[in-house]
Amino acid sequence: MVLAGGGTGGHVYPNLSVARALGEELTARGETLELLYIGIRGRVDEVIVPQEGIPFRTVSAGPLRVGSPVSFVMNVARLKIGTLQSLWTLWRFKPDAVFATGGYTSVPVGIASRALRRPLVVFLPDVRPGWAVRLLSRLATVMTTTSDAALASLPEKKTKITGYPVRPEFWSARRDAARASLGIPADAKVVLVTGASLGARKINEAVVEAAPRLLRAAWLVHVTGRNDETWVRERRDAVPEDLRERYVVRGYISNMAETMVAADLIVGRAGASVLGEFPAAGAPAIVVPGEYDGWSQEPNAAFLEERGAAATVRNAELSRLGDLIVELLADEERRARMGVAMRALARPDAARDLARTLIDVSKKKAA
Repeated sequence: MVLAGGGTGGHVYPNLSVARALGEELTARGETLELLYIGIRGRVDEVIVPQEGIPFRTVSAGPLRVGSPVSFVMNVARLKIGTLQSLWTLWRFKPDAVFATGGYTSVPVGIASRALRRPLVVFLPDVRPGWAVRLLSRLATVMTTTSDAALASLPEKKTKITGYPVRPEFWSARRDAARASLGIPADAKVVLVTGASLGARKINEAVVEAAPRLLRAAWLVHVTGRNDETWVRERRDAVPEDLRERYVVRGYISNMAETMVAADLIVGRAGASVLGEFPAAGAPAIVVPGEYDGWSQEPNAAFLEERGAAATVRNAELSRLGDLIVELLADEERRARMGVAMRALARPDAARDLARTLIDVSKKKAA
């Protein structure tokens, strides 16, 4: 199998979850699995994927939704080069199927897979597809997605709802053990702030500004992203000494599943992963939808808020983030309702369902 799609954790981690499920399914059937991951140079996938023991190759790619005509022309050229590179890589590897999770990296791989008549399964992790998934949905053998909220944007006859595949650690993580590993008392209230794999400067600034007040109400685990870690630590060191130990700052946390399970409230961007990881952790949330070159996380935020699982704060409203965190920490009843609503969205079998879909399309091709 070939896995494609990257640039952010929201694209990489679903691939890795499906890779594990594929290994388990095929082992149970007495078959072996050979994987190849195709991503892009210089992004998080180039670091994360090799750590999982999966061979990693890069191709040229770039976003086409850009403001500059020069950048658009350059990225069209990169797409053409990346498609040729993908054709060569797939022709040599001869996969039984290709699994793509979106992002511009997956476009040249998806085009090449169909040109070589290899089955293509595309997963839409978000509520609304970007240009890459919209293009690939026309080429896909099967489309898969996180929730029924996305069906209006996808070809109905070949789309199935699987849920968002999360890492198995989310189903085995224990709250008490997670708190102990962070040095947090079992009975403390805990707020986790995370900007996902790339960090989130505006959220970090708002949280640091409100930190002295937040720390009087709860322990604060602040995952800043590596670019912001240094200055956030400096601001943390300026917090009154009696509150400082309650402020845990990390640039990156590898055991994010345990950390989320430890939290009473999660604050973060509304990227694709919140539709799978937040429900798996079962924690109420405050989501801050980002805007990226015409692509908005607003539909993901609206999906969670409409179901009572999260509250939304937009970038222009971040001055009220601290007040809302304190308000929710004081309202046990509301947080309990949000937690129940969040857990109701979890799909523990998502990775297995996607793995079985890949196996099924590969066997139909072989037949």
